[in-house]
Amino acid sequence: MRLTRRAMLSACASAGAAPALGDPPSTAAGGRGSLGVVIHSFMVRTAGDRGRRGADRFADPARFLDYARSLGARGVQVGLGIRDNAQADALRDRAEAAAMYLEGIIALPRDDADLARFDAEVRTARRAGVDVVRTVMLSGRRYETFTTATAFRRFAEASSHSLKLAAPVVARHGILLAVENHKDWRADELLAILARDGNDHVGVCLDTGNSIALLEDPMEVVESLAARSFTTHLKDMSLEEYRRGFRLSEVVFGTGILALPRVVQILRAARPGIRFNVEMITRDPLEVPCLTPGYWATFPDLPGRHLARILSLIRDHPPRHPLPRISHLPRDEQLRSEEENVRRCLGYARDGLGL
Repeated sequence: MRLTRRAMLSACASAGAAPALGDPPSTAAGGRGSLGVVIHSFMVRTAGDRGRRGADRFADPARFLDYARSLGARGVQVGLGIRDNAQADALRDRAEAAAMYLEGIIALPRDDADLARFDAEVRTARRAGVDVVRTVMLSGRRYETFTTATAFRRFAEASSHSLKLAAPVVARHGILLAVENHKDWRADELLAILARDGNDHVGVCLDTGNSIALLEDPMEVVESLAARSFTTHLKDMSLEEYRRGFRLSEVVFGTGILALPRVVQILRAARPGIRFNVEMITRDPLEVPCLTPGYWATFPDLPGRHLARILSLIRDHPPRHPLPRISHLPRDEQLRSEEENVRRCLGYARDGLGL
């Protein structure tokens, strides 16, 4: 099957209005109690998990739940894996006792042989009290992973197959699958895939910053995906030009270009029970080489006006502070910076956004 951008948009249009989605999470109708944190906010700390097992890992869900609670978060999004009933029950009880929510992170089934693994992870999540699991179709970045349109089409076809395998599984278990806009699909492409290959239990994990790397206006992405969103990765972003394109960084809430109060307003109006999970990744800026031919290999039909708009956005909103760079710092300083940034984002979300 040749899956072109035009075909994806046609599928979205032919689907008409978005179908009624599964019930949103029940956390405080999107008010206080809806503020969580994503494990990916701690990439420096989780790098130390290599070689560790079980509860010794920072990313162990019980340990991370306790840590997030100490920061003032009311929920977490973290991988659960496959656990026996007793372990899943203990995790659910731990979250309930702390009045916190759990969201899972899961990989889509690669093929029919991987379906049993996916089913077991969904079963674990449901038993642990999870109502939303987040997934991605591409773990990397579209413009770095694929050098030809043919390679991207193969990925698109494999993604379509994976989603078709996953959709009936999550429906059967009564859980919501949230596909992140992960520097892989532009918003219209993602909506087309969901319309064609998903069901009422398949929607979006809306990342408020990722799509800038695909030359999309972040507020337009929020408006486009809000009604299909089950959960969020809430972040603020800052950008700067360089000779091959632009650099993109997550920054402390309120210091970047995103109108976060408006983001929250749009999402609450579209999905009153939606949760807001802080994803503040402390790292060096990501380079988006949009002024190079290779970047455009998978965007054969994308008009140049999208590039012009992003460059204008950058020039109209220069960084208030130099973009963060941490790779040169000792690890203990990286860890301190990482935690401080998350704490500041959580504080802004509570005090400035009412979450």
